[in-house]
Amino acid sequence: MILLGDVPGGGARKKGLAVESQLLSRRDLEFLLYEWLDAEALTKRPRFAAYSRDTFDAVLDLAEDVATKNFATHNKINDAQEPTFDGERVHVAPEIGAALKVLAETGLIAASMDESVGGGQLPDVVARACFAWLQAANIATFGYPFLTLANANLLLAHGSFDQIERYVRPMVEGRFFGTMCLSEPQAGSSLADVTTRAEPQEDGTYRLFGNKMWISAGDHELTENIVHLVLAKIPGAPPGVKGLSLFIVPKFLVDESGHSSTRNDVVLAGLNHKMGHRGTTNTLLNFGEGVHQPNGRSGAIGELVGAPHQGLAYMFHMMNEARIGVGAGAAALGYTGYLKSLEYARTRLQGRPVGLKDPESPPVPIIAHADVKRMLLAEKSYVEGALALVLYCARLVDEEKTAESEAEAAQLHLLLEVLTPIAKSWPSQWCLEANSLAIQIHGGYGYTRDYDVEQHYRDNRLNLIHEGSQGIQALDLLGRKVVMQGGAGLPLLGSTIEATVARAIAAGGEPAALASQLQAAWNEVVSTTKALWQAGDPSITLANATVYLEAAGHVVMSWIWLEQFLATEARGGDFYEGKRQAARYFFRYELPRTAPQLALLRSLDTTTLDMDEGWF
Repeated sequence: MILLGDVPGGGARKKGLAVESQLLSRRDLEFLLYEWLDAEALTKRPRFAAYSRDTFDAVLDLAEDVATKNFATHNKINDAQEPTFDGERVHVAPEIGAALKVLAETGLIAASMDESVGGGQLPDVVARACFAWLQAANIATFGYPFLTLANANLLLAHGSFDQIERYVRPMVEGRFFGTMCLSEPQAGSSLADVTTRAEPQEDGTYRLFGNKMWISAGDHELTENIVHLVLAKIPGAPPGVKGLSLFIVPKFLVDESGHSSTRNDVVLAGLNHKMGHRGTTNTLLNFGEGVHQPNGRSGAIGELVGAPHQGLAYMFHMMNEARIGVGAGAAALGYTGYLKSLEYARTRLQGRPVGLKDPESPPVPIIAHADVKRMLLAEKSYVEGALALVLYCARLVDEEKTAESEAEAAQLHLLLEVLTPIAKSWPSQWCLEANSLAIQIHGGYGYTRDYDVEQHYRDNRLNLIHEGSQGIQALDLLGRKVVMQGGAGLPLLGSTIEATVARAIAAGGEPAALASQLQAAWNEVVSTTKALWQAGDPSITLANATVYLEAAGHVVMSWIWLEQFLATEARGGDFYEGKRQAARYFFRYELPRTAPQLALLRSLDTTTLDMDEGWF
């Protein structure tokens, strides 16, 4: 349950007293949630009947308050005082634990989970907006509950009743945190090469032996326990990813009464020192090294989740949720960098207007210069577009949960599946570019640690890598998503885009002109996809998948901007004018990037394939 008002300032926003934040724009969030996505309409559905617009606003107030007072206040401390390991235990900045304790007390960690397990049953779209505040304020500290949420949701979907009671409920309460353990030092993202093994025991448990690398939040003392979800192979399993099973391997064994007791044989081998996200421990974990031997026997004790050899399918439940969360984090970091560079541009006096020759005339704010406006407009189009995309995906989750039929739910799930690699990759690439522009706008000051924007860039750089790099998302989109279910995914996305195009054409004028551009670009995506898959050689089809991902992502973002443009129709004022201008910018400066990319793809170019290793 979400405890509104338990945090100072956590109740409803007092009209006229709100101070505009430099973390996110509350005005933009309200536009996206209420004027575009109509989140209030969800309250008419039984699952969300306990909520109203007022309670949504109160929860958003609470999230903003915690983000501002408890998370943002130690963001620089996180960066300067990264975790250390003394050989026995991990030490993190004490402010992390204090902030997470406050967050746990609010109930926000389980905001969108079912009431039956102690969650708040808040719409996912509102919960995602709440988490964006925390990600913008301090993405490293939010890293601990971030994976915990996805871990708990996986177990809710695939775990047993006993596993839910012993592991999920403590995570909902903030007493346990969770991780995902996929990668290994020798395998990286190639999960077919996982070597961690799980040996079955007479009591129904398993003993795990192996090593896992790049495990975020893999060791700490912030909670009573850490619930590791580990991919491993049972002896005799099929080769490759078809032989992977999923196991719960807690840091401390949990007895029948739910208490954490004996230390499991999970050992921290060392910390990885990162360019950004420094406050989140990133670890190499050893399982079954014999350092801790429960019951006098080597091997880390684990419990099988679901059926054997289904581990990767189960893990995708967690990965897909985390991928959209990564996109949301990238959008949040880009957004706060944009707002800070906007404020700097409004207050930094430098130079004079072009054509004004009088050196004694006063300097003007740099926002008056056309090139600075260009950079700010690019940032605005990237970050507001990215936030809109991830909130749209969250709205699809709510639609799927409350669908009136299984067929409707399946269609919504398929649309979300197709959008997931774009929702992860596009914000990661282009909101990082927004952070780069924020540094540029600050000039030399932006490259120093005196301003926040250089840290935001370093923090955001990780999002291109974790939960699947750009190349992996590209292979997922072109190699899997557009051909899954007999190729149903791409037409479904196309019909969704074309419904927006039809509305815009019916509106006439400028929306209709933008719609024509979008329809033409989408037609090229469709024809390019067909040409790639008619090549008859998967190596040629997928050789330039990352180019395909980028082009398709830009077309999808153009659709998101046309949707926002339509939501501003017939509304005046600076906010709406700014939205429309950002949409114009994206259609004029960004969408045209896709034409040469798609033409290159249709030519089935083999330059990258033909490059000999010896020529580098």
